[in-house]
Amino acid sequence: MTKISELNGKKVITTDAFDVGKVSGAEMDKNWQITHVHIELSKEATNELSFKKPVLGHITICLPINLIQGFGDMITLNKTREELKGIPECKGS
Repeated sequence: MTKISELNGKKVITTDAFDVGKVSGAEMDKNWQITHVHIELSKEATNELSFKKPVLGHITICLPINLIQGFGDMITLNKTREELKGIPECKGS
């Protein structure tokens, strides 16, 4: 069992080795199961995924937990950078 605090700050990469960003939080359902992981996008990912860079701060996306392939020193997704297009920005981030 992994605690979300152990995931915070970990680098997130796609199957094509693209640096998406780092974990900055999570969402849980009413049963306390993690449903989404918040990813603070890197500058490159903000551009690549077609988000408009804010003047201050960063873009955070809500990544469904089923897109995570594995984790260790970093988190690996089971999608390419192209397949991540359309992932929504977290509201209230």
